[in-house]
Amino acid sequence: MIDPELTITASGEAAVRKTLIDVALGRRPADTLIRLGRVFDTGTRSWIDNAEIALCCGRVAFLGPAGSFAGAARDVVDRKQFSAIPGLGEVHKHIESSHITPEWEAALVLPRGNTWTCEASHEFSNVVPQHTLEFWLAARRAGSPLKIFPLPGSAVPPTAWEHGAHLDGGDQKRFLNESLMTTGLDEVMDWPAVTDADNPAHDRLWSMIEATFAARGVVEGHAAGIRDLPGINAFAASGIASDHEAWTAEEAWDKLRRGLFLEIRVHTMADIIGGLLERGLEDWSQVAVTTDDRSASDTLRLGASDHNVRMAIEAGLPPETAIQLATINPARHMRLTPWVGSLAPGRFADMVLLSDVERFAIEEVWADGRQVSRGTEYLVDVPKIDWPEWATRTINIGRALTSDDFAIPAEAGRQTMQAAILRPFHWTDDFLTMELPVRDGLVQRDADRNITKFSIVDRFTGKGAVSKMFWIGCGPRDPDSALACSMGHDKHNVWCVGSSDSAMAQCVNALAQMGGGWVLVHRGAVVARVRYEVAGLMTARPAEDNDAEMQALYAAADKVDWMYEPSFHPRWQPGFPERLAVATLTCSPWRWNLVAPSAHAPQGLVHVATGETHPVVF
Repeated sequence: MIDPELTITASGEAAVRKTLIDVALGRRPADTLIRLGRVFDTGTRSWIDNAEIALCCGRVAFLGPAGSFAGAARDVVDRKQFSAIPGLGEVHKHIESSHITPEWEAALVLPRGNTWTCEASHEFSNVVPQHTLEFWLAARRAGSPLKIFPLPGSAVPPTAWEHGAHLDGGDQKRFLNESLMTTGLDEVMDWPAVTDADNPAHDRLWSMIEATFAARGVVEGHAAGIRDLPGINAFAASGIASDHEAWTAEEAWDKLRRGLFLEIRVHTMADIIGGLLERGLEDWSQVAVTTDDRSASDTLRLGASDHNVRMAIEAGLPPETAIQLATINPARHMRLTPWVGSLAPGRFADMVLLSDVERFAIEEVWADGRQVSRGTEYLVDVPKIDWPEWATRTINIGRALTSDDFAIPAEAGRQTMQAAILRPFHWTDDFLTMELPVRDGLVQRDADRNITKFSIVDRFTGKGAVSKMFWIGCGPRDPDSALACSMGHDKHNVWCVGSSDSAMAQCVNALAQMGGGWVLVHRGAVVARVRYEVAGLMTARPAEDNDAEMQALYAAADKVDWMYEPSFHPRWQPGFPERLAVATLTCSPWRWNLVAPSAHAPQGLVHVATGETHPVVF
């Protein structure tokens, strides 16, 4: 068998395609001839019955009816009991949200049909920006069958009011020139900066968009909260090509009609697909299903791209259309059709073998021309990657924190202070204001009113800078308890919420010593840890190991009394406040939020659309 070209290069493509020509014409033997009950052609949405496919160099060389291949093959495989479809693809996914590194992501998602991923890399890029491509291509170069097509992050930093990692048009040009695997620019999120020439991030963002245009790459979008027609028209006119943030069928329909490529997530899939069917949508070529964020635990429980396809079928789509939404449609949108999206000559020999198309029952997955799974069993050795220190030593607080770092001093002589209050997913123009008591010169929490303390710890500069304020409706009510995490979308500074300043310091110090992840302190003791030693976002271990630690965290969290009040987000629920990891976002539709201290916002409270700052107590 000829080794497949693992990463796509121009010279490699020329060489492998010359070989494929010879195989297709019968002048050179194929590596494998596989005979199938039927093969789905994503381009015509039709089935080829009683088919055979000749494979060479990890690619498809020939496709036709049984007996039509004129050449020889070193190996003949009979799978006539199965229906074959192309390997499924992710049009927009943050592998970081699986919390496992790419080589282990492959072991998790390939048995579930996912053979290629467009990696939206503003999470990792905010931690280690200059190593973005090196990181995402490492597993493939080491032999992993999962094809990762990186999109370097536009949101680095997420807004002009956050400091640290920085990418601009020069970086984007370099990324696009460095590898043909780079397919575009990750979701443009800071819409206020795109539209406002006075915004300090305006020029940086447009330099990245321009560099992507110059390379004919794809500019991905994040149009959360943009539902009015002027806004949708402006978003589409900008050259941003897609949106995965539509929440309703009406919004999705309006965005489709203005030329945006629609990427539907599972939590809105039933409503959006049902609504588009009601509106009579016949051409689904501008639509894909996407995962965006899904933990390893949820993937083990639900599935990967296969779950997305099943949800689309359950929402009313014929299986063939649902399959297109996870194969050819995203490949066309991302301009990747020479390699993925169809079972056709020249493409990677990635296929999903189904025993039942209606139920989308996966029996085998093939990638690079070889079988890589049986059921959910992964049959390939996971490459051993010794991730360097630039990936594993990213928590740099610089010192051990103390309770003083989380204290909020009051003005001298005051018995009470007014406090600016936020809550998770606080999407209104103004923060809340409440009067809080002062004791021993410090402004105090008020558990009776569900008011706790929330903090952001700068984990990049080594200065030990901490911003803190009061939040409502989240965090532990039990004394001397705290929760900290180094995954705080999208900047990924450490966040911590706690019922005492000493518990918060204990929690963050334990997290820093571990190198990143989750730490839960309950009544003065560390009761659970989840290790994310790579970028503070992922672990280089199997999904099952990560899931075991998460389940232990959930079990420990069940013993904690968590504060709760409803928020604007429908998925903000009582109990363990896992979604606080997302509540630190600073993109639209967020307004006021807490960021790491900076010269612009010394206390960290900033309106992320306008740059306005405000004291946390006054």
